[in-house]
Amino acid sequence: MSTNKRKQLYKIIILGDSGVGKTSLMNQYVNQRFTQQYRATVGADFMAKEVTIDDRMVTLQIWDTAGQERFQSLGGAFYRGADCCVLVYDITNKKTFENLESWKEEFKQQGCPKDPDTFPFVVIGNKSDKASERKVETEFAQQWCKSNGDIKHFETSAKDDTNVNAAFMAIAKAASSQFQEDAIFFPPKPVVLQTDKAKKKEKKDDCPC
Repeated sequence: MSTNKRKQLYKIIILGDSGVGKTSLMNQYVNQRFTQQYRATVGADFMAKEVTIDDRMVTLQIWDTAGQERFQSLGGAFYRGADCCVLVYDITNKKTFENLESWKEEFKQQGCPKDPDTFPFVVIGNKSDKASERKVETEFAQQWCKSNGDIKHFETSAKDDTNVNAAFMAIAKAASSQFQEDAIFFPPKPVVLQTDKAKKKEKKDDCPC
């Protein structure tokens, strides 16, 4: 029988330029709430939410990090121990998309993931409610994701709650996929202790006479 010892709490890091909507995405997903008022995140903050994955209840600890350069030196302290990294850009701001590569590399360098080549990333293009102001085409973003390890890509609107839950469920599954069930344990063959009677018989059989 296999024993499931998968991790029950997954640490999720959200990265991206200031103003792309990282805090709004987290608030919408955890609290089903959106505010038009912008307040820059200072350092980092986190919220937790329980979700069901493969009939298991797990807790997502979602870290919202500051996008301003003056806080990026603090990244290492927040990134370590992450199980999935979410890269967020604003579909109406091409520069925020172009900066995804540097955010991705920064996470790898400061977060020190165990296996950088297989560590799960998810890309979110936020503010899909402003499609008329789009500067980053969906196909272009998908192509970038495919060429960077076939990263999952979603377009969301924290304002309208479009695709937010689907994106975070994919994030949760990406984090969960790193932890496989323990291999089935096969006990060694039992050692049969011979009885005195069996030992005497064996000696008799081995007797050369």
